[in-house]
Amino acid sequence: MDIIELRPSLYMLLFEFGQAYLWNDAGALTLIDTGIATSGGDIADAIGRLGLRTSDVRHVILTHFHEDHSGGAAEISLWGDVIVMAHSRDAPVICGEVPAPLPNFTDQERVLHRDLGAHLLPPAPPCRIDRRLDDGDLIDFGGGAQVIATPGHTDGSIAIHLPGEGVLFTGDTVAHVGGQVMPGVFNLDREEMLRSFRKLAVVDAELACVGHGEPIKNARIALPAAAGLIP
Repeated sequence: MDIIELRPSLYMLLFEFGQAYLWNDAGALTLIDTGIATSGGDIADAIGRLGLRTSDVRHVILTHFHEDHSGGAAEISLWGDVIVMAHSRDAPVICGEVPAPLPNFTDQERVLHRDLGAHLLPPAPPCRIDRRLDDGDLIDFGGGAQVIATPGHTDGSIAIHLPGEGVLFTGDTVAHVGGQVMPGVFNLDREEMLRSFRKLAVVDAELACVGHGEPIKNARIALPAAAGLIP
């Protein structure tokens, strides 16, 4: 696993499969997504390498229920006084109350899903959700974080915006692959996801931390361009 410093308070944790983000508010940590079910040890190691402790984790925010984003949450929720958050529409899946609906794959996506080995990922163990989020909710980290509902990839997909920092965590609504900014794949409702993609394209953010791929450093230009809002 690689630890990539994006800003003095922000790190990307790059796993063998997938990624997560760690925000540090003077030793109080917020984790955005948790990787697959075996990622807890890697995240603990990363926190230690940064000179911090697992008990410093205060918030875990899950952008959606997919196993490569919520898989490590159950283990991390036991590290101490951790508040686990997810959108109210995805929370029942993460808690294990209802089964996860399958994506509506295109033919190309079905091949890509298998080629990536995504069908072999371990299932996400059920995890409690301490706070069920909705559009416009505020979270106390990073100088004030705003929840943006981005349905389509899953019903309860969310993005997190730190307006004071110019940072946007997009979840899987946005991907950045091979230098190309694009809408995410493996969606429940592609048309609704595209509406959410366009919604994020007009958010004022300098840095977009995507669900898969390198963070987008020129987000104010790159996201509107990818959404067709500027030439």
